[in-house]
Amino acid sequence: MGDPLAIDVFTIFPGMLRGFLEESILKRAVQKGAVVIRTIDLRQFTHDAHRTTDDRPYGGGPGMVMKPEPLFEAVESVRRPDSHVLLMTPQGRSFNQARAKEFAGRTHLIVLCGHYEGIDERVRQELVTDEVSIGDYILTNGVLPAAVVIDAVVRLIPGVLGGEGAAEDESFVHGLLEYPHYTRPAVFRGMQVPEILLSGDHGRIDRWRREQARLRTAQKRPDLLSGSCGG
Repeated sequence: MGDPLAIDVFTIFPGMLRGFLEESILKRAVQKGAVVIRTIDLRQFTHDAHRTTDDRPYGGGPGMVMKPEPLFEAVESVRRPDSHVLLMTPQGRSFNQARAKEFAGRTHLIVLCGHYEGIDERVRQELVTDEVSIGDYILTNGVLPAAVVIDAVVRLIPGVLGGEGAAEDESFVHGLLEYPHYTRPAVFRGMQVPEILLSGDHGRIDRWRREQARLRTAQKRPDLLSGSCGG
C-alpha cells in the first residue's frame, strides 16, 4: 500500500463528523493506515474575540455569509501541490460513483463545508477546485454531504473493504443497479431462494446475476440505461 489518502475537512461543527468517522469501515480504514482524516474547526483561523466566521451580505438580503479570511487561511495552512479542494454546495456537480472513484484516486482532498447563506464568492473563485452536490435539496450545513462523499470515497481505496473485488459488483459501478441477494435459510415463510443460486454452477449464477441487474435497472432506474446519469 502506498501513501494514504489524506482528507482535511474544514467546518465550524467538527463534532458532527467525529462520531461518524469513529465507526465501522471508516474507523478500520484509518486504523489500517489507508486514509488519514482530520476534522478542523474553522474558528481556529479567526482572530477576533468572538471567533467570527460569518458576516452580513453586501447589498442586503437574508442570512449570513461565511467570511473569506478564515477559509483562505485554513486552506493555505494545509494546501500542497497535489491538493484537490472540494466545496460542498447544492450548486455543485452531482456526486456519483464515478466521481467517488475519481476522488479515491487523489492523494489529498480538502473539503470545505459551507454554512449559513453561503460563502464569499472569492473563496469559490480562488480556492475551490471542484464544487460537489449530493442532491437537489438544501441542508443546514455542508457536514452531512461531506460525510457522504468521504464514505463513498474511502470504501473504494484498495484493501479497505477487505476482500478483493468487494466494491466491484455494487450498484452503479458498471452503470447498473446491483442484482438481488439472498442468504440462509433457503426457504423463509414460504419464500424460496432462486434455485439457480443453490446449483453451484458459477457460470450460470454469474449470467443470472447480470441479467437480474439489467432487469432491476430497467424497472427502477431506466435513466441509467439511457446514460443520462453519467459522471
